[in-house]
Amino acid sequence: MERYDVTGMSCAACSSRVERAVSAVPGVTDCSVNLLTNSMAVEGTAKSDDIIKAVENAGYGASKREEGTNKSQVRPREDTGNNEIKALRNRLIASVIFVVILMYISMGHSMFGFPVPQFFENNHVALALVQMILSAVIMVINQKFFISGFKGLMHRSPNMDTLVALGSFASFIYSTCVIFTMTSLQAAGDLEGVKSCFHNLYFETAAMILTLITVGKLLEAVSKGRTTDALKGLMALAPKTATVIKDGDEIVIPAQNVVPGDIFVVRPGESIPVDGKVIEGSSAVDESALTGESIPVDKECGDPVSAATINQSGFLRCEAKRVGEDTTLSQIIKMVSDASATKAPIAKIADKVSGVFVPVVMIIAAITIAVWLILGREIGFALSRGISVLVISCPCALGLATPVAIMVGSGVGAKHGILFKTAVSLENTGKVKTVVLDKTGTVTKGEPTVTDIIPCGNISEKQLIEYAYSMESLSEHPLARAIVKRAISDGVKAYEVTDFSAIPGCGLNCICEGARLYGGNLSYIESKATVSSEMKQKADSLAENGKTPLLFALENELLGIIAVADVIKEDSKDAIDELKAMGIHVVMLTGDNKRTAEAIGRQVGADEVISGVLPNEKESEIRKLKQKGTVAMVGDGINDAPALTSADIGMAIGAGTDIAIDAADVVLMNSRLSDAVSAIRLSKKTTVNIYENLFWAFIYNIIGIPLAAGVFISLLGWELNPMFGAAAMSLSSFCVVTNALRLNLVNIHGSVKSRKAVYNKTELKENVEMKKTLKIEGMMCAHCEATVKRTLEALPEIESADVSHTAGTATITLKSDIADERLKKVIEEQGYSLTDIK
Repeated sequence: MERYDVTGMSCAACSSRVERAVSAVPGVTDCSVNLLTNSMAVEGTAKSDDIIKAVENAGYGASKREEGTNKSQVRPREDTGNNEIKALRNRLIASVIFVVILMYISMGHSMFGFPVPQFFENNHVALALVQMILSAVIMVINQKFFISGFKGLMHRSPNMDTLVALGSFASFIYSTCVIFTMTSLQAAGDLEGVKSCFHNLYFETAAMILTLITVGKLLEAVSKGRTTDALKGLMALAPKTATVIKDGDEIVIPAQNVVPGDIFVVRPGESIPVDGKVIEGSSAVDESALTGESIPVDKECGDPVSAATINQSGFLRCEAKRVGEDTTLSQIIKMVSDASATKAPIAKIADKVSGVFVPVVMIIAAITIAVWLILGREIGFALSRGISVLVISCPCALGLATPVAIMVGSGVGAKHGILFKTAVSLENTGKVKTVVLDKTGTVTKGEPTVTDIIPCGNISEKQLIEYAYSMESLSEHPLARAIVKRAISDGVKAYEVTDFSAIPGCGLNCICEGARLYGGNLSYIESKATVSSEMKQKADSLAENGKTPLLFALENELLGIIAVADVIKEDSKDAIDELKAMGIHVVMLTGDNKRTAEAIGRQVGADEVISGVLPNEKESEIRKLKQKGTVAMVGDGINDAPALTSADIGMAIGAGTDIAIDAADVVLMNSRLSDAVSAIRLSKKTTVNIYENLFWAFIYNIIGIPLAAGVFISLLGWELNPMFGAAAMSLSSFCVVTNALRLNLVNIHGSVKSRKAVYNKTELKENVEMKKTLKIEGMMCAHCEATVKRTLEALPEIESADVSHTAGTATITLKSDIADERLKKVIEEQGYSLTDIK
């Protein structure tokens, strides 16, 4: 996608004209012009020179934007917006000074008798000449309207400036003709005729139209600047300098001069200049600028760091990995910018209207004048009605209705770590009927963890871990890494092993302490050692709960079972509950076996589980689901890329692979499933805001144009002065932009009512008050866990219970308060002891 800056556009008619002109260039496959940012995005094989020439032939200017996202490169665009506001403010101040004098003479003196110099007393021709001079000065001050308006007219692409210029110019020319009439009457001695003509002057209308429209333009420019605050804020985060190590010395260089491989240091309180990897030191890093998370993240050797995050405590020495446009910050800025450069499908309605809006308004104005003249009204009245039609019509509101909402919406998402790549994805995300979730890394953490240790016979938990660690430390399997991680955290030492071998799909064996040690699945261990029915039952129970039981045996004696599971993310169940409460069908799609997949699906509450699916089969499953409605796919791995691409909306978990992120339409930077809910909620709110803007823009013109034309004069006596029409036009776009800014107040993380339980506001308490941790003695195995869990969840006051026999605890989530004595009673009835409640 090539990006261009376009100059000279003043309204939606202009952007529509540019879009049509560029789309007609051979080789252009898609063109999107953004009135809000005065930018253009073009796809295709057409040459830049041909595209720029097409824009210039249409009557506007264009230049290819040099891509770059560091601060020094984007600053000129920020200055452009500030310069525009400054120029409009200066024009407005100068216009107001002359308008006040003009209004004093034209209305203050003639209507209210305000004093004027003696020379002008009863000298109506002189007063008229002064009005002409003052209005001419104001027209010169605001000449941009006339230059742009008549230039568009000559290029057969009239715009909003054309309407303003025609209205003001018609008032000025008509009033000038009245002056000539006054001089003729004065020469003939008809002083009463001169006085009568003086009241038919419209110089104040010509000047006030320009001044009021300038007021609106200034308000619009200020409001438009606020819609890009999120993007500017991201740009401002880019660090200016970096402290790098060169020949053993620390030197400070511009951040954009850092190259991959450079070693840089970051002291407490400093911003990290580029993406890199920690090679020395440890610290807590504030990553809220990128993820929206306020809790600092601990960093040690080998951990990645990102540009614009802040080192809070320790000293870090890092190696630069990604610099310039490749940093995470730069990619976020590019995604937000690209989203604002594209158009949402809903914008096509406004585009079609904008393309013909100005010519139609000009025709309506001409017809209005003609009709009133035919009805016998004087030319001044008819002209006033035509001018009112011209100046009240506002194509800007139509053109801004969609892009301002898209810009603000995408900015709000970026602040919360939700990146929409295009305006299409921002609009369509809220339309999903089915959400498909990959299991590993999306619903679960993607990091297998030891969940249960069940020794057999006289073997202790420590001995079982020692034997398992000794053998699994030689394996590269993810389940083996979970056991190794647990052993290291427990400070367990490994035995020396020899003759290690792995049997694919079964397990491992080696010589340990002079005996053959085996580890693997139930069927493999059964072929090597005796497994009691009780241990088989425990292994089956673990598997039913989504855990993988690994059995270990020394010669023909079973040592015990270590269960490993990919732990469910803390927010997965709540996120799925919220999706279901929104009326969305939730499907978990995984290549895992049916038993494990269904166990995880039950725990998180998925509506449907599709298991045993190979990577190449995920895409076909998505296509089947798309037949029932709009589908969103949430995934993180390389194997998810085809499904992400096939889905109507692909959502990539930010911690996933680059391929998955590239294939997705939405990127969830925080790797939280709850952000998928937030993305859908934000999309819905943005779409509603767009509809509100379009409704305001259309209804304003539908009501305003007939009112200005005088349709209601005979019915209700309503007559619109052109100056009030100009005031209404000046505020219409401001109202649209201001409405879009309300999206900044949206709470995208707000919960919805669950179908399972609805609490009154008076019953809600802080999470810390709604949870209790029970210390329970006597639990020995997974069967004990299940018994305690079932007993606790059977109580009406308890929403859920998380039980661990290894930790000897049960964490319960309460619907309402429950007496400690009652908890103790139900636990003891099952043969266990409740020793403490926190």
